[in-house]
Amino acid sequence: MLAPQRRTGPGDPFEVLTMGRIGVDLYPAQTGVPIPEVASFNKYLGGSPTNVAVAAARYGRRAAVITKVGDDPFGTYARQALGEFGVDDRFVGTDPHNPTPITFCEVFPPDDFPLYFYRHPKAPDLNVAAAELDTAAVAAAQVFWATVTGLCAEPSRTATLAALEASRPCPFTVLDLDWRPMFWSGTAGNGPGDARRWIERALAFADVAVGNLDEVEVAVGTRDPREAAKRLRDKGVRLAVVKQGPKGVLAVDDSGDVELPPAPVEVVNGLGAGDAFGGALAHGLLAGLPLDQVIARANAAGAIVAGRLACSSAMPTETEVDAKLKEAADAR
Repeated sequence: MLAPQRRTGPGDPFEVLTMGRIGVDLYPAQTGVPIPEVASFNKYLGGSPTNVAVAAARYGRRAAVITKVGDDPFGTYARQALGEFGVDDRFVGTDPHNPTPITFCEVFPPDDFPLYFYRHPKAPDLNVAAAELDTAAVAAAQVFWATVTGLCAEPSRTATLAALEASRPCPFTVLDLDWRPMFWSGTAGNGPGDARRWIERALAFADVAVGNLDEVEVAVGTRDPREAAKRLRDKGVRLAVVKQGPKGVLAVDDSGDVELPPAPVEVVNGLGAGDAFGGALAHGLLAGLPLDQVIARANAAGAIVAGRLACSSAMPTETEVDAKLKEAADAR
């Protein structure tokens, strides 16, 4: 198992520092109907690395996110929501030229959740520049969490790689493989092959890599979970986590491998479950838990959010994860 670290105090470096997407999720209040028939939407803070920071804060971890919002009411809302969730916004910049992104979804349980991203003309989080980074804060973090989406355009690509390089002193540098093909399709040559080239550069700095079957295929060229984990570890990753949907999760580190089925849940909205998994993963690594416990708790956190409509506001507390684990144990 990777080495545990102590908790920090209020004036200490961040325990979990993420970088990348932020925005506003508008989710239908009515499920099982297409958007043209939806009567109303609920507003939530969104963006995968932002949600991971929120999830970590739910466990009492000192968390922050490196990103940008637009100079608009949605940007104001995003900053306010971060504060309400206990996530520090000191590294949230403002892009005066581009609006804060909005994401709509449709909810067709148990496994169909189409997403519609409005990140035009360009998402502010893709305009984070390397010169704007507080590399000392990155280096001092206990977990630094970056995503592949940050590599899809400049100047975010250079900034993400610079932040990953600055994170070398961190106990845990995590690369979320986070493959969103629509973010890579706007530039010629920006398909999976080009993405793999940038992912390989990012993996050189990563201690931990996390991805589903589609994402590991883009990253290392195979959908076979064990072969994907091997290829990720061959690139220097100490812990490879491959999410297999209904087949569960495979995690491989120096101590061996753990493969666990998903926690049982009646799915309401599968969006956000991966971010809950990520926050719980970061928390478990920092707590120094055995790998099987880390993955079991991450599975439980993901299941809790999959059983709720929202994402950020649905992130569970440690008490809720404990209860979910007990529920699963009692059901066996």
